[in-house]
Amino acid sequence: MKNWIDVQKKLFPDLLEVMQRRYKILHFIHVLEPIGRRSLAEHVHMKERIVRTEIDFLNRQALLEITTKGMKVTNAGYQVLQKLEVFMNDLFGFDVLEKQIKDTLSLEHVFIVPGNSDEDKLVKQELGKATVDYLKSILQSSQTIAVTGGTTMATVAEMLRPSNDILDCLFVPARGGLGERVENQANTICSEMAKKVNGEYRLLYVPDPLSEETYQSIIEEPSVKEILQVIRQADIVVHSIGDADTMAKRRKASKEVLHKIQSGNAVSEAFGYYLNDNGEVIHKVRTVGMQLEDLSKIKDVIAVAGGKSKAKAIHSYCKQEKSNVLITDEAAAKELIKGFSL
Repeated sequence: MKNWIDVQKKLFPDLLEVMQRRYKILHFIHVLEPIGRRSLAEHVHMKERIVRTEIDFLNRQALLEITTKGMKVTNAGYQVLQKLEVFMNDLFGFDVLEKQIKDTLSLEHVFIVPGNSDEDKLVKQELGKATVDYLKSILQSSQTIAVTGGTTMATVAEMLRPSNDILDCLFVPARGGLGERVENQANTICSEMAKKVNGEYRLLYVPDPLSEETYQSIIEEPSVKEILQVIRQADIVVHSIGDADTMAKRRKASKEVLHKIQSGNAVSEAFGYYLNDNGEVIHKVRTVGMQLEDLSKIKDVIAVAGGKSKAKAIHSYCKQEKSNVLITDEAAAKELIKGFSL
């Protein structure tokens, strides 16, 4: 495939440029549908005149439809997007990046989407869509899916389209999280995902973090014990990776904890664990829910994180070798590769 792309670049550079442009337009319509022409032009950073010409072409090919609410991708258009996805990844050179990251971090699968989610919120939606696509490819009926909270996971839930293909699945929060914004809490996210696929969900109403005394009291509650058993026996876990300093401040950590995290050079946070560059635990938040050691028993653990600023955190967390799938963006991937060569 790579050799064929190189030949095309030399003989038909204009053709590849047109193909990339039309793929990008069709792809963004699919992500943002329904969307108007002017709004689309702003999102793809193209002149409205060019977008209008390409939309007319795609419409004639029955790849999209224009409604009063905006443009939508047709079934035929979606099939074209799926078939072009591998080719476009090769064209962007992501196949090489994915393999290098996969081999270096001992992962089973790595998926990269174009862009930098630090700078463009639409790239975070791309991360969400890629996560949903992978989740659907492995999800089977009657499985349990545990999800964490945060803005990235909220975007995954947002990108999940209503479906009746998945039967009897149960969504659960991977950990307690009362205290964060409601829309970013794991409880909210797992319930939204369950509703979109006509699944079931269970909730875990406990704050995060907890004092030792409160923790010991809560985990002895029969209802909490029951949901914890369900969470730890999940078939699939979908989670994000946080920057240590950012997450500590967001959770209003005490001055003592902040000092411990910063003096220990913690760079990543996941499941309440703060890790340094080598993946060593610097600090652990007392939290009810899934623990890092629980992940070793779960077949599919999907980490989702993007943005150039997250590269160190991703590298740090992956040293634990608890997740087997990483879904990230181009900026984080390229920064990760730089780190490997240091």
